[in-house]
Amino acid sequence: MEHITPEETPFGDTFVEVQELEPERIEEEPPAEAPAKDGRNWFVVHTYSGYENKVKANLERRIHSMGMQDKIFRVLVPMEDEVEFKDGKRKITPKKVFPGYVLVEMIMDDQSWFVVRNTQGVTGFVGSPGPGEKPVALQEKEVKTILKQMGIEAPKLKIDFKKGDRVKVTSGPFFDFTGIVDDIQPEKERLRALISIFGRETPVELEFFQVEKV
Repeated sequence: MEHITPEETPFGDTFVEVQELEPERIEEEPPAEAPAKDGRNWFVVHTYSGYENKVKANLERRIHSMGMQDKIFRVLVPMEDEVEFKDGKRKITPKKVFPGYVLVEMIMDDQSWFVVRNTQGVTGFVGSPGPGEKPVALQEKEVKTILKQMGIEAPKLKIDFKKGDRVKVTSGPFFDFTGIVDDIQPEKERLRALISIFGRETPVELEFFQVEKV
């Protein structure tokens, strides 16, 4: 019999890779953890690396083809928008929060468990005590934190500047001047640079997109 080794996950838990099993062998009861009022909870599924979106699409197709809309409600790939400034332009890039993981909102029973874990690309549930055992749902506070990262907050800002960096002004009245970063204001997407003007060091407020590192 193949030996299966648990792996640690970013959710402070472990998952056990599950093998294809026949439906009649799935007899375990759901975990004793208190479910949501209507029985639905969020669970974490581990996928092959880079297959998160494909797993989401595969599972959503299975939900419809197998008539599981009343038990499996949402499938999410945890993403957040990251703002960066490149070549003088503000760019927003979607970024996976937990590469290799997909969230599924579902009512956990034998049928829904079988549908999810036998979806192509799924390697197992996070939080399964062992092979053939149902997983533990995410806690409500964990779900709120992840969903907040996915859009309730403003996009996360990627800042390539730090105090002391030498920068060159690429637009505006101080075009082509160089200076030293003295202060960074991420909430305003601005920085203050000390620029030499007529031989005198002068603090100048600049937008992130107006400067580049040199």
